[in-house]
Amino acid sequence: MRIHRYGDASVIGHDDVPRPVPSRGEVLLRVAATSFNPSEIGLRRGLLRSIFPLDLPYTLGGDVAGVVAEVGEGVSALAVGDRVIGRLDGGAAAEYAIAAVEVLVAAPTAIPLAHAAVLPIAGVTAWQAVFEHADTRPGQQVLVNGTGAIGRFAVQLARYAGAQVIATAGPRSAEAVRRLGADRTVDYTAAPLTQLVDEPVDALLNFAAVDPAQVAELAPLVRPGGVLVSATTEVAHLAGPHLRAVRFVVRNDTDHLTALVKLVDAGAVSVGVEASRPLAELASVHRDAEAGRLPGKTILLPEGSPA
Repeated sequence: MRIHRYGDASVIGHDDVPRPVPSRGEVLLRVAATSFNPSEIGLRRGLLRSIFPLDLPYTLGGDVAGVVAEVGEGVSALAVGDRVIGRLDGGAAAEYAIAAVEVLVAAPTAIPLAHAAVLPIAGVTAWQAVFEHADTRPGQQVLVNGTGAIGRFAVQLARYAGAQVIATAGPRSAEAVRRLGADRTVDYTAAPLTQLVDEPVDALLNFAAVDPAQVAELAPLVRPGGVLVSATTEVAHLAGPHLRAVRFVVRNDTDHLTALVKLVDAGAVSVGVEASRPLAELASVHRDAEAGRLPGKTILLPEGSPA
């Protein structure tokens, strides 16, 4: 599923291309699934071209779960038949994808291979927010604002780290977020967060698209000496003598992804997949996401997926 130009969802088309051949240090994957990430809307529209310029035509799909179908020269760490996951710089929205060996890790065995496609981007983003940028410790109070795919991983990881977790959630998702480990949920649809959170927290992890004009309202929710971490809206300008504030962009880190896989296999982290759709429906998935109709984390399966 490729785009030949920037634009609305109609620019996403199905192309028949020759089966790719892995070069040295690469493998060919038979894709089990990729997953939809909202950032691909900005990528498709061209809103991110100053940061991530695309070589058009561009095959969509960053998350990949698949089975090694062929290995390139010099590859010894993986063999045909291995089940792997990883993050690619595009190319996963296809029946076959090329991947460098160093970006892949063994897939979890406790869940279906296709479901593991939600881990590389959303899971690693949450990992880096919780452990790297917030340095979450046992006994801390952590507020997770925005409990989509990334936020739900963050709730579980913060709880795993020993923190007391407060999470924002609407009426329909509150119970599901509590089952993931949130000690308390607050209904962000009912009132501003400043009215819902009784006392400042040690860390606020923001995964919601907060209006820049309202982002300053997040700062009072963090105690002096605490940290405000955002994967979306810029917050660095709120930093001061008593507040560490950082906006970050997730980086590809296979150590973090491997650690997540271990937690999934141990039953400490669950992977939520709300919808599974054929890869050919990718344009419709983009339209549903832009219209607010996507039910949650969606995976896309190529025809004949080995999932």
